[in-house]
Amino acid sequence: DTGVIEGGLNVTLTIRLLMHGKEVGSIIGKKGESVKKMREESGARINISEGNCPERIITLAGPTNAIFKAFAMIIDKLEEDISSSMPNSTAASRPPVTLRLVVPASQCGSLIGKGGCKIKEIRESTGAQVQVAGDMLPNSTERAITIAGIPQSIIECVKQICVVMLESPPKGVTIPYRPKPSSSPVLFAGGQAYTIQGQYAIPQPDLTKLHQLAMQQSHFPMSHGNTGFSGLDASAQTTSHELTIPNDLIGCIIGRQGAKINEIRQMSGAQIKIANPVEGSTDRQVTITGSAASISLAQYLINVR
Repeated sequence: DTGVIEGGLNVTLTIRLLMHGKEVGSIIGKKGESVKKMREESGARINISEGNCPERIITLAGPTNAIFKAFAMIIDKLEEDISSSMPNSTAASRPPVTLRLVVPASQCGSLIGKGGCKIKEIRESTGAQVQVAGDMLPNSTERAITIAGIPQSIIECVKQICVVMLESPPKGVTIPYRPKPSSSPVLFAGGQAYTIQGQYAIPQPDLTKLHQLAMQQSHFPMSHGNTGFSGLDASAQTTSHELTIPNDLIGCIIGRQGAKINEIRQMSGAQIKIANPVEGSTDRQVTITGSAASISLAQYLINVR
């Protein structure tokens, strides 16, 4: 089969990889030099999803030989990053390279095979560890496949996965996974806003400014000292606030399919309920519930809209 893919059958393939921002940064390289070199040398189309998300999708498309050339270059880059972060380790003691492919869930069955026979065969023949996620990725019909091992066995493993996927095309409509901007919890401490990513608190100057503005707009003092309060602090007193908003402005607050109102809910940590239109009234009732801090931030964000 791999003979077919490498030699005779030059089909066009698309491979989607899910990566963390840090890995993507090293693949793009300074001023985009690294990814430019990969595109030129492999002849594959390499597309990297936009956005300051903790995760990004790298799409490789083109003839199989170009794809695998690009793919090998990406793995070498990741391997290089691992070895430079552990300068005195030997090849044997280095942790394996780990990659995540994103594939339509409708193709995962053929990949796993009856009673797991296909995936077992791929593991044994390539020496790579392969794990198919049980759940679909959020808001999509795709699943992540995690592959770990030495570069050579990962490449071999992806080739075999591609063969299976070419033999059993996806069924029905595939909703592709799109990483979301980091909607991690926001904490306020000492008047600074931080988002939590993994084990680290990352300062967010934009949110800090927003928070300070919200404080100026509202009627309660900043809490000083290290206590700091969080938009998600359960111990803070929960109160409720009513707003009336003209019918013709409600749309811009809700946004397409509720995107804006959800964003305001996430940023402020407040619950926001919009009442159904009342006959004969030109206004809509909006109820905001949460800690005083989250209510004031939600109000501010609604006014901005």
